Amino acid sequence: MKVYIDYNATTPLNEAVKTAMIDDFAIYGNASSMHASGRLARARLEEARSNVAALVGAESREIIFTSGGSESNNTVFQTMRRLAERGAVEEQPSVRNEIITTAIEHPCVLNSASFLQELGFTVTFLPVDKYGKIKIDALKAALNDKTLLVSVMAANNEIGTIQDIKEIAVLAKSAGAFVHTDAVQAVGKIPVDVKEWGVDYLSMSAHKIYGPKGVGALFIRGRGGRRAVPLFPLIHGGHQEDGLRAGTYNNPGVFGFGKAAEIAKQRIAEYGKTISPLRDHLREGLVKRIPNSTVNGHPADVIPNTLNVSFPGAEGESILLALDLAGIEASTGSACASGSLDPSHVIMAIGAEPELAHGSIRFSLGWGITREAVDYIIETLPPIIERLRSMSTLA
Repeated sequence: MKVYIDYNATTPLNEAVKTAMIDDFAIYGNASSMHASGRLARARLEEARSNVAALVGAESREIIFTSGGSESNNTVFQTMRRLAERGAVEEQPSVRNEIITTAIEHPCVLNSASFLQELGFTVTFLPVDKYGKIKIDALKAALNDKTLLVSVMAANNEIGTIQDIKEIAVLAKSAGAFVHTDAVQAVGKIPVDVKEWGVDYLSMSAHKIYGPKGVGALFIRGRGGRRAVPLFPLIHGGHQEDGLRAGTYNNPGVFGFGKAAEIAKQRIAEYGKTISPLRDHLREGLVKRIPNSTVNGHPADVIPNTLNVSFPGAEGESILLALDLAGIEASTGSACASGSLDPSHVIMAIGAEPELAHGSIRFSLGWGITREAVDYIIETLPPIIERLRSMSTLA
């Protein structure tokens, strides 16, 4: 039996999305061209933009398309760099050059923040509690009149913990800072409303919601209006996206993203009701069958599909290899950090010892997972852990 349970890394392409993309390949016009073929391509691109905007409660004009979450996040951080540099050149006495983020962000945010730190920015990496929630008191203490950006992910990719972005945004705005959230793992799984949350920037990615890889989007509050938050292009070139993201449009990819967003919005309530019980069944089965196992993440404020469990005395890589041989495809954490022998920075940040972090496995469920598949994991994993523990020098 083959079981794919790594949906936080990527999702399979929805069949309706695949059909829409195949149909779109016949529309070969460049969406920037003025002739009929170009106008048709442009119309479909704007349809996709409307669908993506609707998924997060935004206006269509507030969405620009990117290559994915990493580009969207990098664009925001590089915008902050440009803002600070411009203020310094103009010798403004109140130049803001402080960034606040968290210790459990995705590597593309952590590395973007570290890069700005190397350039002279002050960066605060907020600590989290044992469940992965940021410490609000630490945020309050870090905010000041030099804070330029507060960037906190909406839902963690490894442990699934959901942050209170609305509360974080209120605090950040009271200090005059911009607010960004990496919502790649939240969009399509829980209701996301940029207006309710009060964020200035929000990143998302198509391949996390059963759309194609290589396509993402960035919400920019007020874009196209007089009160738009600033954005500087990461990629310079033509006039695409009003000059904010140059490059010929990937029309089939963008259209696929739009179709995936449309479907995700229609099924979001069903998603939680369907996936959460399966995740809970897996958690209960593993904890009951495997002694000395620890569930990581918040017990309630967690996205419906994510379960992270640590198995002391067994190495995560060895567990994954054994699971793979049994046809079960899971993960030790972020796909962008795979191949690293370092323990998970997320599990370490919630206070776990390196041994526990090394032995953590992420099971992320999605459409297509069945009760039968979950039962197969519950039956297959306990003897694997028992065997690995008997061989380990850590046991």
